[in-house]
Amino acid sequence: DALESFENWATKELEKSPLIHADETGVNINGKRHWLHVLCNEKVSLFHVDRKRGKEAMDNMAVLPKFNGILCHDHWKPYFTYDCNHSLCNAHHIRELTYAEDVEDQAWAGELKTLLLQVNDEVSQQGGILSTKRVPEIVKQYREILVRGEIETPPVKKIDGKRGRVKQTKSRNLLERLRDFETETLRFMNERMVPFTNNQGENDLRMTKVQQKVSGCFRSMKGAEIFARVRSYINTCQKNGVRPTEALTLLFENRLPEFIQN
Repeated sequence: DALESFENWATKELEKSPLIHADETGVNINGKRHWLHVLCNEKVSLFHVDRKRGKEAMDNMAVLPKFNGILCHDHWKPYFTYDCNHSLCNAHHIRELTYAEDVEDQAWAGELKTLLLQVNDEVSQQGGILSTKRVPEIVKQYREILVRGEIETPPVKKIDGKRGRVKQTKSRNLLERLRDFETETLRFMNERMVPFTNNQGENDLRMTKVQQKVSGCFRSMKGAEIFARVRSYINTCQKNGVRPTEALTLLFENRLPEFIQN
């Protein structure tokens, strides 16, 4: 049918896209927690409902196993199992750095937050990419701040005789993540197509959050799957200038808009 043809088209479009956004959110289906996943770019949205949140659900979408572009996400670990380049959402980093600064009194966090915001402004002013001379200067500042952070929030040492993994503070975990994923955090400043945040993915999921607040839940898995398929189609049509009423009219006639046919 038309929806199946659309999904096949959307899957292929996302597979060959140079950059896609990924995100997921919890949904209530008949009182049980499930997950709504989205893969998208500025022209295509593909939603998928699954009982799982991790790699198995992502594989079921049939996009990421073949994708070799840049995947923008919020550092959910299963995304890193895919053999592609990654870009991390700095909106999440800013929120975490703000918490570390305000609640855990970490000066380095405030410095790094200021640096990231300044670099984002600079990237915008320079048309989406910094010069090859400027990039090393930013990286040097970034690393120097993290070195000061190492002093300010050292790792918690393991107590002799105590079993298990040592629990680190939120600030320490954040520092290690920003240190170990420097390239993915700063990719936005030296690759024009890479945004500062994963807002595209979060925006695509927003309507579902509204739906959950209004209705409370889906009654069945089948109903949730139908919602995801129709939402994928309508959202994609809107991104391509086709109004929902026109998109649905074509769907009832078992036809697709011209931009999909082409």
